Amino acid sequence: MKALGIILAGGNSSRMQQLTDKRAIAAMPIGGSYRCIDFVLSNMTNSHIQTVAVLSQYNARSLNEHLNSSKWWNFGRKQGGLFLFTPTVTTNNSWWYRGTADAIWQNIDFLKKRHEPYVIIASGDCVYKLDFNKVLDYHIAKQADITVVCAKLPEGDDINRYGVVEMDRDGRILEFEEKPMVAKSDIVSAGVYVIRRRALIDLLEECNKEGRYNFVTDILIRYKSMKRIYGYRMEGYWANIADVDSYFKANMDFLRKDVRDSFFHTEPGVFSKTHDLPPAKYNSGSRVSNSLIAGGCIINSTVENSVLFKKAFVGNNSVVKNCVILNGAYIGDNVHVENCIVESHETLLSGSTYIGENGIRIVTGNKNRYDMPVGEV
Repeated sequence: MKALGIILAGGNSSRMQQLTDKRAIAAMPIGGSYRCIDFVLSNMTNSHIQTVAVLSQYNARSLNEHLNSSKWWNFGRKQGGLFLFTPTVTTNNSWWYRGTADAIWQNIDFLKKRHEPYVIIASGDCVYKLDFNKVLDYHIAKQADITVVCAKLPEGDDINRYGVVEMDRDGRILEFEEKPMVAKSDIVSAGVYVIRRRALIDLLEECNKEGRYNFVTDILIRYKSMKRIYGYRMEGYWANIADVDSYFKANMDFLRKDVRDSFFHTEPGVFSKTHDLPPAKYNSGSRVSNSLIAGGCIINSTVENSVLFKKAFVGNNSVVKNCVILNGAYIGDNVHVENCIVESHETLLSGSTYIGENGIRIVTGNKNRYDMPVGEV
């Protein structure tokens, strides 16, 4: 493909509360066996993009460990491959990434050394399937300077988390508002952009000279009247997981057959780092309904409408209902946990009760049974 990929995976969000105390948003577990970044990486490789750079920064250890081998996404190749860039102190720069545009600018030498004519920039905190070839064809056909992939606002989501766009009949973006309090449109930016590599380099250098560091506000919005900026409407499922409610909802959506079929039973597939684990074990007395149970789990009692990630344990006479249970969590005997997200490697002691009564409750801060294994965050 005549484009290279850049994945922005360095951000943090206070809306994630304690969930990002140990990991970046892009490393958040999704759908029982995946990390959020797996979806955009799979979209890149399925679109035959051979060169991808991941820009990480905040709490990057677990994300870097997840990406320690590029072979899982078919980027183990002589030409191109998967590149992981973190902020680097140089003689000319000692800043951390000050924004999305600054993150790309600090790695501008990578762009200058490449030969692909186009760049696809994508956020690492979204769950979706997309053929980037179709977006690039649309970009070329419209003779656009920049193309923004757009999606319909997910039902029940908060509009002021997104960039809201208005387009004319031809698809040209007329207005772009970043996180408005009141919006005139329910079409939002999906965090995917297409631009010519040379044009991106020029815009980044101009922004840096002026002390501007954000790709959306300092490039898209600032140049919307000067550049031909078009919107590409994507179809199908799309979710941004950058707050607790949307993260919980995205996992719960995988309990729907249409969502599971779209991601797991329809080609092309979604790829992730593989762990050699036994299948989930359901002992006598277990009752599981409408749930996703990952490999290595042991279930001894009731699990309803929940997503359990690898190596989770549920003891005897316990009830797990409407929950997301992250890697290696231990739920003892006679425990009732409902409407909760249980952090990885947390221990819920026998006889305890955890219920999210006014929204989703995050269960964290309990004593871990053992030190955190490498790569298990």
